[in-house]
Amino acid sequence: MRCTSSNAADAEGKLKLDWTQWVWPGPRRVFTPEEMARAGQQPWPKSIDYYVYSNVLVLLAINYNDVARGLIHWAALLALGMSSLALWVAKQLWRQPTRNRLNLYTVGSVALLTAVFLLLKFKPLSFVPALERSDQKALVLIVAAVGVLALISWFFLVLIRAQQIASRLRELEEQERHLKLARRLATAQIQPHFLFNTLASVQHWVDTQDPRAGSTLRSFTAYLRATLPMFERESLSLTEELQIVRSYLEVMQARLGSRLQWQIDVGAGVDESLQLPPGLLLTLVENAIGHGIEPALRGGSITVTIAQPTEGRVLIEVCDDGAGLSGAAVDGLGLQNSRERLQQLYGARARLSLKPLTPGCSASLEIHTVEPKP
Repeated sequence: MRCTSSNAADAEGKLKLDWTQWVWPGPRRVFTPEEMARAGQQPWPKSIDYYVYSNVLVLLAINYNDVARGLIHWAALLALGMSSLALWVAKQLWRQPTRNRLNLYTVGSVALLTAVFLLLKFKPLSFVPALERSDQKALVLIVAAVGVLALISWFFLVLIRAQQIASRLRELEEQERHLKLARRLATAQIQPHFLFNTLASVQHWVDTQDPRAGSTLRSFTAYLRATLPMFERESLSLTEELQIVRSYLEVMQARLGSRLQWQIDVGAGVDESLQLPPGLLLTLVENAIGHGIEPALRGGSITVTIAQPTEGRVLIEVCDDGAGLSGAAVDGLGLQNSRERLQQLYGARARLSLKPLTPGCSASLEIHTVEPKP
């Protein structure tokens, strides 16, 4: 029964073949203006013009003796004129490689050639005295051959061009999927040691009935709940980022005790709907603790300042007075991923930089929310 069903499906598929290709050939897909703007902006190759015209001149030179009887000028004009017309049509098809346009140009060209044939048959070229009847027939055959060659060239040009644009669109879609995956993988870099150390601390406090267990567990739960959107979205609002950072700092303060002090200062007028790569602000705070506060015996403090000095410009700073700037903090994978994800979201309108303080370090994130005027 399965074989019968399969055979029936194959037979049905064969019956659904596109028979219209016999009378109206060409690619069925029509690209939208948006798709053409995205993937079809390759310029017309000028080398094709040089190739066609050089070959026409070579053919005229080879057959110079055959057309030297007063026909060379007419043959040259006719060959160059037909070549120019064929190239003009090819350029139109390059810009819009559609099935309808290909067939309309084909029908128009066939109609034009038919009119020329009828004209030459019923009204010889009396304005060219040196052209004999046999030469007229030869000229008609040449025109027909060139016309057929042009039609075939247009057909393959449209097919190849349509495949080129479709392939470019698939390539761009694949690149976008890879970028999204890279963003999610970069976002997923929650420090494993932070998770395990926090769970170990909570477990110890629960066993010893330490009062820090309850508050730390609540902050840790809030942290995990807030980080879940990081795996599903390409950007988070500043409000969501701050929620993650607050929960993280609360957990770290419970673990480090008096060795950590922190403050978050959001200036007046700051648009907290500002979009950031997920976990970007958290990465800066994690680096401040991992490379600044924890290595220092005395601990230190962290200040997160968010201000909007001018319209369309947001400045985010994460400062600590810990052990200071180290090479690992500059070249670490977290900061590298942060810069890459920031560039993907804002391009040249965002900049992330580090500078040493005395003591400590400052990470500055400057974002221009609007495109600069040219």
